[in-house]
Amino acid sequence: MAGVTATGDPGKKPTVKFHTPMTVQDNTYAVLQQGNGATIKEGDRLCAQGIALNAKDGSQIMSTWEKNTPDCSIVVNKSSTNTAYYDILKGQKVNTTIAFGVNDQNSSGTSYLMVLTIISRAKALTRAEGKAVTDIPANLPKVTLASNGKPSLDLNGYKPDGKLVAQTLIKGDGAAVKATQTVDAQYSGWYADSNGTLHQFDSSWSRGSSAQFSLSQVITGWKNGLTGQTIGSQVLLVIPPDQGYGSTDQTDSTTGKVTIPANSTLYFVVDILYAY
Repeated sequence: MAGVTATGDPGKKPTVKFHTPMTVQDNTYAVLQQGNGATIKEGDRLCAQGIALNAKDGSQIMSTWEKNTPDCSIVVNKSSTNTAYYDILKGQKVNTTIAFGVNDQNSSGTSYLMVLTIISRAKALTRAEGKAVTDIPANLPKVTLASNGKPSLDLNGYKPDGKLVAQTLIKGDGAAVKATQTVDAQYSGWYADSNGTLHQFDSSWSRGSSAQFSLSQVITGWKNGLTGQTIGSQVLLVIPPDQGYGSTDQTDSTTGKVTIPANSTLYFVVDILYAY
């Protein structure tokens, strides 16, 4: 990575220069600018702005800076983070700019430099964290949490009335979620059959990792129910059919089996881990 330089104010889009054509190798990196912010620690979630530069001619392939769409999926975790990334990220400071080499053994067939600038850090949540809400209406479904935070649900005699319910169960102290953001969440979802028996149709807890959803691309009940909630919160959603999947059966793409019958009211317990 010799000869690669970056100039500009820390935390702003850098001007990156290098001699072309440049030969790069995977898992090579160089710190181009030292940051001046908080120190990055184990368990932090990072947001980074990035530029991809063609190693052959230096042209810009991609940039997140112009539309302000940072990648906030980076978590500094020794057991799950790519070793090369982990070793270089931990201990750096916010506003540090780092170049990573990506060789041409990739789907694009183009060797490039990925230049990341770490613009923020926050504690990475694995479950909802905040203050338990005490004034929950008694007629709502009851949520019970396992020791690891995985929820179970009891209808508690609840009869849906066709209206969206978005009941905060745990109030997080993070920023409010915006309708245009992507949410990182742990969640479980159920529907009730005609006998009032709950059937779980999906759960990130069962897969062992959280999931990311753009609120502009999910069912209306998720968008309406989660917008304005705060990061760290746990929310019970009761979603009527007209804000869910309506009159269309949802089926397994492999087996064709119906996973959510048409006109189902949906029940979700959602832990909001982050939004970006």
